Amino acid sequence: MGGLRTAGAWQLDGRAAVALGTQGWQATLNWRQDDIHAEVRLAGPFGIGALLLRQEPDGLSLNGAPPSDAVLTQLHDRLGFALPLDNLRFWLLGIPDPNLPFAITRNDQDRARQVTQAGWSIVYDRYMPVAGDLLPARLTLSRDDVRVRIVIDHWQWP
Repeated sequence: MGGLRTAGAWQLDGRAAVALGTQGWQATLNWRQDDIHAEVRLAGPFGIGALLLRQEPDGLSLNGAPPSDAVLTQLHDRLGFALPLDNLRFWLLGIPDPNLPFAITRNDQDRARQVTQAGWSIVYDRYMPVAGDLLPARLTLSRDDVRVRIVIDHWQWP
């Protein structure tokens, strides 16, 4: 677990399906994490509605614009909900954000089965072997009427 928390650089390619009440959408998901820097690409079918988020020490930028406090509001408007970006980089690894209180239940392999944190419930359905460890292959985030299912097709691990 400590190795996951301190993992410097990793990448994943997968898909996200979002349900917002009776509405929904799907996208490809590409996440590149390098220490505190992150690059997240979301693209709908045929590249429609593509978003490129960059998390840098000086802030969050959307689609190449300079970092701005308005990005979170713009992102909320585009996605339909507040994306828990800071927490998600930990949740994708199957661990809670170490900076916030959490509750966790574990599976038979001592991996997270469910994490509850920051008002979200994260359920891990499946793990895959990656570089001698097990990393999430499928997880579902839920909060109020938002449900986000993430399927990870490929990990690139240091």
